[in-house]
Amino acid sequence: MSDLMEKIVSLSKRRGFIFPSSEIYGGLQGFWDFGPLGVELKNNIKKSWWKKFVQERGDVVGLDSVIIMNPKVWEKSGHVKGFADKLLECKKCHHRFRGEDISAVDGMGGGCPKCDSRDYEEEKEFNLMFDTYVGPVKDSASVAYLRPETAQGIFVNFENTVNSMRLKLPFGIAQIGKAFRNEITPGNFIFRSREFEQMELEYFVNPKEDEKWFDYWVEQSYQWFLDLGIKKENIKKRSQAEKELAHYAKATVDIEYKYPFSAQGGSASGGEKGWAELVGISNRQDFDLKAHGIKYKDDVPQEEYIPYVIEPSFGVDRAALTFLLDAYEEIKGGRTTTTKSIKEEEVVLHLHKDLAPYKVAVLPLSRKENLIKVAKDVYKKMQTRFMAAYDEVASIGKRYRRQDEIGTPYCVTVDFDSLEDKAVTVRDRDTMKQERIKIIDLVDFIRERLGL
Repeated sequence: MSDLMEKIVSLSKRRGFIFPSSEIYGGLQGFWDFGPLGVELKNNIKKSWWKKFVQERGDVVGLDSVIIMNPKVWEKSGHVKGFADKLLECKKCHHRFRGEDISAVDGMGGGCPKCDSRDYEEEKEFNLMFDTYVGPVKDSASVAYLRPETAQGIFVNFENTVNSMRLKLPFGIAQIGKAFRNEITPGNFIFRSREFEQMELEYFVNPKEDEKWFDYWVEQSYQWFLDLGIKKENIKKRSQAEKELAHYAKATVDIEYKYPFSAQGGSASGGEKGWAELVGISNRQDFDLKAHGIKYKDDVPQEEYIPYVIEPSFGVDRAALTFLLDAYEEIKGGRTTTTKSIKEEEVVLHLHKDLAPYKVAVLPLSRKENLIKVAKDVYKKMQTRFMAAYDEVASIGKRYRRQDEIGTPYCVTVDFDSLEDKAVTVRDRDTMKQERIKIIDLVDFIRERLGL
């Protein structure tokens, strides 16, 4: 694991973003719990995505389908037979792994990632779906699956959604929800997990207009990350080669990020170490609707046909990791220039204001009772409008750094002058600029700075 990844993993656990699942029992590989700050970050990512891709549009509606559906859904979609990874099995330690995960051994060939042996079985396919049973009897008739993607829930609800909402092409159906894949080699923290959350949009178009809308959604998806602060030099678009395409896809563009770990193989890397898929936008053609026997009736002109589908597919967890990595900055010796004391290393998380878990923190300068009273009154006012934090322990400098480390955009300091002038000092996370603001004007001031 790279130095930066180790720091992100450490920060995530120490400050309450992400914890190993079931840690008191040794954890479970490929499963992660989001802590108090992680929940806020994820919720803000989902809120921002929904606002851009659903709320601000007139041609997209939402859906929330179930995790366990009739197993025929997965038979028709091809997942029961075709949703598999090709794996090698080491004859020495019996570890199973993708061919792309083979490590170099003495600069020659490849070896098992676990024991370095180069003696393994022929490549075989393993289905990635988790199965379960519905009802009291565990037999073949009661087998069901945890969904490996949210998209099929949209496709099987196509007719219900069209009829109830009176939709006309082109239009989209969006969904945010959990998906499950029995990944053989989960890894790189939350980059590849077995339980994860997706934000998917299925945009249905006339087949004659598919290329126009495909290009449109590639740009919209790419711009969303830039708008939320991802550095342009760390993100790029890459068209998949024909041999990489899924069997249903006419075209796919991966939006890739330059991660601090080496990815290898296919669409996971584009052939360049460090670059890995962040989001995939696919032209799924009419594969899914045709598989489920669904057609669309167009009133003008009078015709019936199967629409094409353009699918931007986002992972909430992978987006969260990407925003954390891109926002992380270490400042050797700290940022303060007003004192000559020995400065320690400071960490600043430059999260976009829309994504920051806390928007504002209220900090009394001291623990004097009269200051605490004013500070808590200010905190209560902030809580009704924003996610806010309150901290009265340690020096004001340390408390500033605590908030910088978790990405809080603004700190509000209540000092002894506040008792007389009824004002507070507002400190900006990124610039460290401080402004004196009347308490009565504080909510409007913060709201304006947050663009609300």
